[in-house]
Formats: sequence, C-alpha cells, structure tokens
Amino acid sequence: MDLMETARALVLERHPDARAAFLGGSVVTERRTAMSDLDVVVVLHGAPAPYRESFRGAGWPVEMFVHTEGTWGAYVGREVRKGRSPLLFMCAEGELLFDVDGVGARIAAKARELVASGPPVVDGEVVGDLRYAITDLLDDLAGSGDRSERLFIAGELARRTGELALVVRRSWRGGGKWLARRLEVAAPGLGDRLRRGVREVLDGRDELLVSVVDEVLGEAGGRLWAGYRRGGTAS
Repeated sequence: MDLMETARALVLERHPDARAAFLGGSVVTERRTAMSDLDVVVVLHGAPAPYRESFRGAGWPVEMFVHTEGTWGAYVGREVRKGRSPLLFMCAEGELLFDVDGVGARIAAKARELVASGPPVVDGEVVGDLRYAITDLLDDLAGSGDRSERLFIAGELARRTGELALVVRRSWRGGGKWLARRLEVAAPGLGDRLRRGVREVLDGRDELLVSVVDEVLGEAGGRLWAGYRRGGTAS
C-alpha cells in the first residue's frame, strides 16, 4: 500500500472523526532509512487529545501525536521558546494526509510561518551556561588520560559545541541526528570537523577537536570559567 494511504488508514482506524492529519519526519524525505518510522500528527475536535502513542501498525513503527488545534498551538509555543520543536516541523515540512474542515491548512500555514521566522533569540545567560560547560569539558579533556573518560568527554564536547554553534547563528536546534542535520544547514562542514576531532581524541590527539571547539567558543565570547556565577532559589 502507498505510504500516504497506509498512514491515512492508521489514523482513521483509531480516530475516524479526525479533522486533519500530517505525515512527517524522515520517512517523507530522501533521508528515509529501513529504520524510519511513521511520525503522524492528528488533529481532533477534543478528547482524548492531547496525547502521544507509539505502536506498530501495518508493519510500520508509528509515533502518533494527537492534538486539538488549541493544544497543538500550546505545545508548539512551548517548544518554540526552547528553540527546538519536532511537532512544528512535522506540520511545516510534512505531508497533509487529509483535511476535513480547513484546520490542517491553517496549521500548516502557521507552522511554515513560524519555521521561517526562526527561533527566538537566546538570552546571554543561556549562552554563558554553554560557554562555561564547554570550557569545563575542555579542562577535563586536557587533564584526563583515561580512554573511557576521554570517549565521553569528547562526545559531550561535540554535542554542546554543536548546540552553541546553532545558538549563536539563531538556528533551530535538535537532538541526535537532528543536531547533525541542523548543523549541516547552519554551519556546513562543522559536524564533519567535530566528528574527525572526536576520532583523533580516541587516538590520543586533542589538537583538532580543541581547535574546532575554541573556534565556536570564539563566536560566543570565548572560554568562560573564572567569574561564572548563577544564583539559585531558597526552596
């Protein structure tokens, strides 16, 4: 059965009164793999939305995100403020499976508008936290001779440096494979340089990774350790 027809049938099997549905994620792109699942957003009039569920259907692993128009807006609003919204991109870049009353078209248009506008500017405190964390990891790397420690330090350095690069470019962020994909767009070549740097660390050479990390730190104000301070709460 056609992929779109399969996804549409799975939605209507569970929610025959659904107003609209989208099929998003890697499965609708050239990056589709044998392990891709069906990421489906469903829009209902009301209960049992909102909820999400993972299941197998028609031979596919399925991630179903079920919302009303209002809860979709509320969830996306919270995610957008964090600069990372899978739900937003599923509707902005996914395929509209069906649209009974126009709500799907409204959500798709709003999603594309938000994506085009970009994430909100990250405040200086968040940037400072990333600079401090990365600086601390660089010190840990310089001081560690344990191969297992160095593996995890290098991996964490690559991840946090990628996040910082996206933040300073005011780019949408992501985790796992989506961090790599966002970096491809926002900072071409950086992900590959970080990967090579991590490999060299595992062979006992830190120079490349440290150089790449310092380059990204320099875009945000450089290393930060002495003078870093954050207040806490009493309770």
